[in-house]
Amino acid sequence: MSDLHADVKDAPTDDAAIAATRRWIERAVIGLNLCPFARAPFTQDRLRITVSRATDIDALVDDLRKELEWLRDADAHEWETSLLVHPFVLGDFEDYNQFLDVADALLEAMELDGEIQLASFHPQYRFADAGADDIGNATNRSPFPTLHLLRESSIDRAVESGVDTDAIYERNIETLRKLGHHGWEALWVDGEDDVGGR
Repeated sequence: MSDLHADVKDAPTDDAAIAATRRWIERAVIGLNLCPFARAPFTQDRLRITVSRATDIDALVDDLRKELEWLRDADAHEWETSLLVHPFVLGDFEDYNQFLDVADALLEAMELDGEIQLASFHPQYRFADAGADDIGNATNRSPFPTLHLLRESSIDRAVESGVDTDAIYERNIETLRKLGHHGWEALWVDGEDDVGGR
């Protein structure tokens, strides 16, 4: 059976993890239009992907703090958003889900709530009201556990543009259900397409 990172070893190099993540963005996030705001920062090279080598929670918190500081201080015109990919920690979704409270607490401690928002992606992602095999879970399934750091200003611009952000979730579930498990797996059949990056 094919999956998002079938061609990436269990202990991926940074380059392999980034390539798998870029392929996921191209084929699922943009390819299926799961996030209507993703195409521009990706194609304009304003999305940063960083790989954390953390193997425990404390180290991941340190890496998340550094990435939050980086995005806070980066030029918003040059860098719009950031993905912190952490292949070596929180591989279990329940553990990952619990960590999100720690991540939100860090945002508050750094006084960045209201400036930066976190979105969550995981290979085993499961919505609270969904069964483990519900294809709708794939809307948030990434090759590796990933924290997405978004500027609130980017979200505000999307809302001001007239996009119904509340409808995105329902539309994505519908898209995945039409695609089905077979269609989702077919997205990953051939090799990696890494379009390069910074």
